Amino acid sequence: MDIGSILLILALLIPVVLYIARPFYEPRLAEEEGLTQREDHDLSGLLAERDRILTALQELEFDHVLGKIPAEDYPAQRAGLVQRGADILRKLDELTLSGANPEVQTGDAVDRVETVIAQQRMDAARQPAGSDVGITADDDIEVALAQRRRQRQEKSAGFCPQCGGPVQKSDRFCPKCGKVLSSQA
Repeated sequence: MDIGSILLILALLIPVVLYIARPFYEPRLAEEEGLTQREDHDLSGLLAERDRILTALQELEFDHVLGKIPAEDYPAQRAGLVQRGADILRKLDELTLSGANPEVQTGDAVDRVETVIAQQRMDAARQPAGSDVGITADDDIEVALAQRRRQRQEKSAGFCPQCGGPVQKSDRFCPKCGKVLSSQA
């Protein structure tokens, strides 16, 4: 072997070895950056659970307003969801604020959940009544139905007495055989 082929083999072998050895030195880099991969996964799961609980609280509130939930069951269900939300917020604080400023952690988690719920109510109340998507979609559907009904009334007038082909009301001659259709007009 000459020196050129040895250098070529080494040039290919070094990146392959580095790529294969990457999992061995990568966990140390992640630990140096702050969160480990496990903590990052836990954080992601807790954020998803928080969003799910907030959505459940919104739906519970909406169902209560509509009268789907009995008045005696509503407080217990709401308190349970708020408590679970507060627990999730505490766990999120432990993950994200470990080693951070402890003054930030002093806020009560239940109060924070209530604040988020109140903010969502205010956002829902600020939307104008005409901005509801369902109203606009229903109007569009009604217009499309009316146009379709008009088109159907204009189209078919029956069939040609000679060839049996379909004819429209506006036709004076059969489009298939050419017979005069003056009696249908």
